[in-house]
Amino acid sequence: MSQPVSTPAATQPLPAIAETRLHGRRLILARAGWLVLVIPSIALFISSLIVSSQPLPSGAIPAQAQQMFSSVGLSVSGFNTLNTLFNVLTSAIWYGVGFFLFWRRSDDWLALLAALVLVLFNVGPFSNNNAPSVLALAYPALTLPLSLVSFLAYSSLGVFLLLFPSGRLAPRWMGLIVLLFLIQSFLGNFPSPSSPFDANWPGWVQLPGTLVLYGALIYSQIYRYRRVSTPTQRQQTKWVVFGVAVAITVIIVLLTITPLSTSPFVEFLVTFILWPATLLLIPLSIGFSILRYRLYDIDLLINRALVYGSLTALLGALYAGLIIGLESLAGLVGGTAAQNPLVLVISTLAIAALFQPARRRLQAFIDRRFYRQKYDAEKALAAFSATLRQEVDLEELRARLLAVVQETIQPAHVSLWLRQPERHLTEQTHRLEPRGTSADKNDEC
Repeated sequence: MSQPVSTPAATQPLPAIAETRLHGRRLILARAGWLVLVIPSIALFISSLIVSSQPLPSGAIPAQAQQMFSSVGLSVSGFNTLNTLFNVLTSAIWYGVGFFLFWRRSDDWLALLAALVLVLFNVGPFSNNNAPSVLALAYPALTLPLSLVSFLAYSSLGVFLLLFPSGRLAPRWMGLIVLLFLIQSFLGNFPSPSSPFDANWPGWVQLPGTLVLYGALIYSQIYRYRRVSTPTQRQQTKWVVFGVAVAITVIIVLLTITPLSTSPFVEFLVTFILWPATLLLIPLSIGFSILRYRLYDIDLLINRALVYGSLTALLGALYAGLIIGLESLAGLVGGTAAQNPLVLVISTLAIAALFQPARRRLQAFIDRRFYRQKYDAEKALAAFSATLRQEVDLEELRARLLAVVQETIQPAHVSLWLRQPERHLTEQTHRLEPRGTSADKNDEC
């Protein structure tokens, strides 16, 4: 008879999952309300494009900006046309992801909130074309509608980040942070986006509130990821965090590099091309996360980004150091500091030889530091495979197998059944088999 052997593991009850699906009348009202908010914002965005594309008086353009345009071979009118086309292109991606979420997931109120955030971004306080300020100055009658849209954009962004991805606040006292977000959004957008209530407040008054809000937001996501989120929700969080983190990192690098360059072309490229293009990582990551499209690939993507990003920075610094050091050495030996082609060849060959060893070491370090569970599981499986070939004791093998499964997969319950073949079936099989063969053992695990 089979003897089941089980090894129970400590388990924790899964947290209750908030219901974000909409049905019936609530679904119809949510869709109608979304369209009521979105359609006016699109009209304001189109109006802002029309206003920004109009030629400006020569006195309204700073001399530094005119110099920058002339350095890249653009006139003021040509720049206005190019800037308008690029704004249309980048804004179309924000709108496209938002409307795609509305089309595919409008029965989920959290997806509707994410779609609203993406659509209102083009007219909100973080828009690329500075729509609130441009329209408010050109048409004062639109000040109140612009303030309302900007208020909704900032508020919905804060609420979405505090609720994502489970649809509920974690921990519950984050409701106070939602209230603070609403207050800060109101003070930052009324009575007009160009001159809000907090426009003249000193920095020591605004900075603590900003640090508290965004610090609480980061704490909420960490708390949710570790204690509340399911495996799928953790993958969703990784997508959004990855997109936002890469965008912020690239922007910080651009802000660091731009002041070091005296070329107007670099300033033009960073300000009007690279900055808006980098922000596109945010809607794309949110769209992938909400739609749950190939979420399992994000771990590999993050791992490769960490490995090759660190490898590029390390080898780039080493390459520059080799060139500077070898040129200095050549100058001391030969008495000249002129650039030597041999130095470039030696440095390039050294970097090429170091690429694979450095990549393997970085991969092992990152796996140990950030993917410890996966790293330990691979080591445990490798050790079990090595001992499996030499183990002949069935009881010892059973204990080792259960230990490896418990260590690598960490299930809530582990059971192993070994079914022995019945005696008469074994004897009958022996009679039917030709001489020199034996029946296979039927072990089931």
